[in-house]
Amino acid sequence: MAKKGVLTPQHDDFPRWYQDILNKAELADNGPVRGTMVIRPYGYALWERMQAEVDQRIKAAGAENAYFPLFIPESYLSRESEHVEGFSPELAVVTQGGGRELAEPVVVRPTSETIINAYFSKWVQSHRDLPLLINQWANVVRWEMRPRIFLRTTEFLWQEGHTAHATRQEARDYAAMILHEVYRDFMESVLAIPVLIGYKTEAERFPGAINSMCLEGMMRDGKALQMGTSHELGQSFATMFDITYLDAEGTQAHVWQTSWGVSSRMVGGLIMAHGDDQGLVVPPRLAPIQAVVIAVRDADGVVGACHRLADALAAAGIRARVDDRTGTGFGRRATDWELKGVPVRVEIGPRDLEHGQATLVSRIGGDKQGTGQGAKQTVSLSAAPEQVEALLDDIQQQIYRDALAWRDSRIVDAATVADVQEAAATGFARIPWSELGPEGEAALADDAVTVRCLQRPDGALPQGGDEADLVAVCGRSY
Repeated sequence: MAKKGVLTPQHDDFPRWYQDILNKAELADNGPVRGTMVIRPYGYALWERMQAEVDQRIKAAGAENAYFPLFIPESYLSRESEHVEGFSPELAVVTQGGGRELAEPVVVRPTSETIINAYFSKWVQSHRDLPLLINQWANVVRWEMRPRIFLRTTEFLWQEGHTAHATRQEARDYAAMILHEVYRDFMESVLAIPVLIGYKTEAERFPGAINSMCLEGMMRDGKALQMGTSHELGQSFATMFDITYLDAEGTQAHVWQTSWGVSSRMVGGLIMAHGDDQGLVVPPRLAPIQAVVIAVRDADGVVGACHRLADALAAAGIRARVDDRTGTGFGRRATDWELKGVPVRVEIGPRDLEHGQATLVSRIGGDKQGTGQGAKQTVSLSAAPEQVEALLDDIQQQIYRDALAWRDSRIVDAATVADVQEAAATGFARIPWSELGPEGEAALADDAVTVRCLQRPDGALPQGGDEADLVAVCGRSY
């Protein structure tokens, strides 16, 4: 049973449970302008860990970080008609500055294809300048009508990669590599969220792209969350912004491009993919605090022993913190750390210290449905760092296995639109794209069910959205 008064149970009211997590785990608050958010220190620490892990992988893929302005001339967006049409309802436009009417309105960055490509046209001259691989960590603004913290907000944080290549195949290969080696690897090995990969349908494609690839996770209420995207932009932006180069034979040619990004909605995905009725469940590889050492009460050198053990954990490479707030009841403190999803609690009381031992408590146990306390074990203080390290590895793997089993149990094969609609009430449906098609997709959209991605029958990424024998994965989404 969930602790009374701590969180609304998931099965009773999932949206309220989500809001309870945001508040009681001290992750974020609503900002003063509708649709904005204030990310609190613990929520931002989660984002910083995500950012660090993704940034490391992006740099390993050869991209370099840069920064481009928040304000974009309105004329830049109008150069690419499909792009501006796709973003038009979401744009925030500034018409005054310094108390005066601006000569040209400026758009607050919704995405940076246009402004980055304006500079690519200056930087690319020769085949020797290619590939050009740029990434930006920034905030973006898209005016959101139905905001929800971390999931859909008017302003959010993200990274956006933009590249230019000599050939379409190079661009396609790079976009697919980002999908697999950067995004999928991070989401499955660090976030412990299993993701489905595939192509977006034409109706769901990024404005201005010739192909959009995506990663889709299933949340604990059976809905999909698009966790990241990687796009082939073709040559549309290159044509509009005159991004050309001289090839080795001296012929002038337009570049082929990609863009790709993940955002702070991954924090929302973390909450909804793993959280239970006790609070957050944070995979150890992501956790800002992997182990909290709790002094049960201030007596007989307990606090000093907690600090010495925390130092030993840190020396072993474990992100540890001491909770020596002995003026607050032990049960309340244990509940607070459980709410925050810290993977391991290390508890030391006078009796533990007398016997040279500590109690390790895992955030998860054999029962991942949030109905019981995590598993406990007693270890000697000298062996604690080694035991905590092993326990963290076990927890990481168990969280992923649980999420994978839960997701796979809620994916069914369907033959008709009606079958898909029924399955989407609790999870995903798979149906041959040849059976569904754009007409079936439109019929599903009337019931707020979308095609999340197109895959090969074995779940692999196709070479393109027009490949034969594709399977459509459908569901309701955030």
